Amino acid sequence: MQIQLKPINQQVVAVVGASSGIGRNAALQFANRGAKVVVAARSQPGLESLVEEIQKMGGEATAVVADVTVFEQVKAIADRAVEQYGRLDTWVHNAAVELYAAFEVTTPEEFKRVIDVNLMGQVYGAMAALPHLKREGRGALIHVTSVEARRSLPLQSAYAASKHGVDGFLESLRVELMHEKLPISVTNIMPASINTPLFNKARTKLGVKPMGVPPVYQPSLVAKAIVEVAERPKRDVVVGDAGKAILAAQRISPSAVDAYMVRTAFSGQRTNEPKSETAPDNLYEPIQGYDKIEGDFSEQARSWSF
Repeated sequence: MQIQLKPINQQVVAVVGASSGIGRNAALQFANRGAKVVVAARSQPGLESLVEEIQKMGGEATAVVADVTVFEQVKAIADRAVEQYGRLDTWVHNAAVELYAAFEVTTPEEFKRVIDVNLMGQVYGAMAALPHLKREGRGALIHVTSVEARRSLPLQSAYAASKHGVDGFLESLRVELMHEKLPISVTNIMPASINTPLFNKARTKLGVKPMGVPPVYQPSLVAKAIVEVAERPKRDVVVGDAGKAILAAQRISPSAVDAYMVRTAFSGQRTNEPKSETAPDNLYEPIQGYDKIEGDFSEQARSWSF
């Protein structure tokens, strides 16, 4: 079934996880293209500064403070879009937390929290958005996961499990919507290592501040992909040529990728900057000072990808 989505400038878009990084950039790109935007996150200061930035550029935006582990708060995002702008056309779910730790030192509570935010949050998002998209007669569900939805990295067992879970959930949901002949697209956006504040906010038990395995890409590339699929649907989008290479290798020889990970992924995820596991992180509560698009790796991050 061919799905025809509205032009961006005719859409009402909800962006969840919008206070920083990919979500913040995506909200700005949507607003710049003329969409009405509802932005949501746990960080009220981040949302307020984002709405102010959008309004200064002549766009329309409203903010909803929400924790994605609470379904009623996620539902309130979708309901606010309809109350404020009359409808909901696109739901972008980007909210996530990260834990860098060997599995043996990960606590049950930490593992569960990552699953609750990264997997159940995405499930709640689709549950909240779908009734409104069905009422509108068409729309887009855009879920931001990771290359780790298909190929896990060491020291990120909880994060990788959550992203694999979202991939499985979306596969099932997509076919159910097709069976019902509903013109609602379901897209999995899978970024490689992206230069966002995630690495500053993540809980780490590595003894140092973590980083993404190089090469690292700029958030604008992912945001651009999100905006594009909101108008021209795609099933899966991998952002970052290194991510595409890893997934291609995974299909050919998973054991070869295992060997590559052993050689590169342990050292490649560590900076030289000491960081205690008691340092502030956003696993359970938002932390201040990181409501921005880019992280600490801008000098080495690529703004292009083949």
